[in-house]
Amino acid sequence: MTKFIIRRLIQTIPVLLGVTILVFSLMHLIPGDPAQIIAGEAAPERQVEQIRERLGLNDPLHVQYGTFLGNVVTGDLGTSVRSSRPVADEIGARFWVTVELAVYSTILSVFMGLIAGIVSAVRHYTVTDVVIMIVALFGLSMPNFWLGLMLIQWFAIGNWIPESLQPFLQMRASGWGDSWKQVVLPVITLGTAGAAIIARMTRSSMLEVISQDYIRTARAKGVKERVVVYQHALKNALIPVVTVVGLEFGALLGGTVLTETIFAINGMGRLTIDAIRQRDFPVVQGTVLVISVLFVLVNLLVDISYRFLNKRIDLN
Repeated sequence: MTKFIIRRLIQTIPVLLGVTILVFSLMHLIPGDPAQIIAGEAAPERQVEQIRERLGLNDPLHVQYGTFLGNVVTGDLGTSVRSSRPVADEIGARFWVTVELAVYSTILSVFMGLIAGIVSAVRHYTVTDVVIMIVALFGLSMPNFWLGLMLIQWFAIGNWIPESLQPFLQMRASGWGDSWKQVVLPVITLGTAGAAIIARMTRSSMLEVISQDYIRTARAKGVKERVVVYQHALKNALIPVVTVVGLEFGALLGGTVLTETIFAINGMGRLTIDAIRQRDFPVVQGTVLVISVLFVLVNLLVDISYRFLNKRIDLN
């Protein structure tokens, strides 16, 4: 197990290196001059040139990238162009907001997806199965930003909720963490697509396992259906589902960009959008790098979990 973890950590180095190169290159291809943004549109060229020199923007791209990479290795993500604060502090102030949003959304996705997938598999080719799969397809097809706006219209600013139910159904459409009413709508917005994917994968994996000989043997021996489904079939069907959950968590971290913008949540997603608009290279590079590291670590945990789900899997 230890050798496997060390080997996987070493394998992440070129991945993260590729991420830094890609983000660095894309940010410098976007039109606009950060020095001009800092100085202001009416600033004289001499002042703008001094800012470029101070920020190192006049250096060749490979020199700028080398400086950035060297700082990252030492734990220095640079200084924000617009706020002059360390990027690590900018990200640290919003890091846990994004992680909480992604974790809550993942929990909702797993809970809804597993239940829907199991029910659909156990009652396959019935009306229940068809209805669940249609709902899952609908949830998978809806863009996050559209669903978020519809939820705000229905549960935050809509007038259809009776006064007696408003304390329970009237939600808040901005902010995060002060009340559970701020959490519900963004979590549903972000978790719906993941729940649909997990439901479809759970159904497919469960149907494959249920058709195996050992499941038929267990049923022939008179084992209770609940035990057959949850103890024998589900455990063996979870490996591909766990893989999807790990991938979905990474997708949810990226999906917070739009969701945080729609619901005015001060997380890393909104920070990234603001930094892109203002050409704040260090902040964009830092946020993408942090999200990439989280994604890699989550997938490492997913690989390790295979060993606990199936003892026959050799990670070495």
